Amino acid sequence: MADPFNIDSLSAPSRAPFVIIPSDTGALAIVPKRLFVGTGGHVTLRGVDGVADVVYRNVASGVYLNVRPGFVRATGTTAADLIGEA
Repeated sequence: MADPFNIDSLSAPSRAPFVIIPSDTGALAIVPKRLFVGTGGHVTLRGVDGVADVVYRNVASGVYLNVRPGFVRATGTTAADLIGEA
């Protein structure tokens, strides 16, 4: 299919969104542009260039986190329905 908007950048819309299943050990297969939080709570992650985990606390449902995580941890993450925008 022809796609006249076939340009990808950090500010471009997601071309390949994917479900994120938090894991304490596994890195994300793809580093997303940002995260969508479907059901609010805490999100524990490590940025792609980070050296330690951080916790985004009390994230509301329907919020985009403008962060590029390498890991989204199961421990400490209470938010659900996470989508990686790639």
